[in-house]
Amino acid sequence: MCLAVPGKVLDIEERDGTRMATVDFGGVVKEVCLEYVPDLRVGEYAIVHVGFALQRLDEESARKTLALFEELGLLQEEFGDPWEAAAAPPEWEERGPGAATGAGAGAGAAPAAAVGDGAQEAGR
Repeated sequence: MCLAVPGKVLDIEERDGTRMATVDFGGVVKEVCLEYVPDLRVGEYAIVHVGFALQRLDEESARKTLALFEELGLLQEEFGDPWEAAAAPPEWEERGPGAATGAGAGAGAAPAAAVGDGAQEAGR
């Protein structure tokens, strides 16, 4: 699931001509682009989706939403456990050699879902 999550702006800087912020999402801190909300200031809250601040939000609404997301386990689902993510091997290692480049699945190879009796039955 991909949520728009409220977060508190901790600091702001310009990076390569783009206004960026460090934002706290109830304990998870991420870098966020502020180009859609250029007048956002340190200490204010914003709704953030896929790394972009989309709209300013009042503190009370932000805190209530973060508490609800936490209660429902949605923050864990959205951000995961940072310690677990840091300890996990890179995704390409888990899939094996050649997975990142597509080697091993020859040109024109059928997708796995289209192979086998189940796919043939579904197509009838």
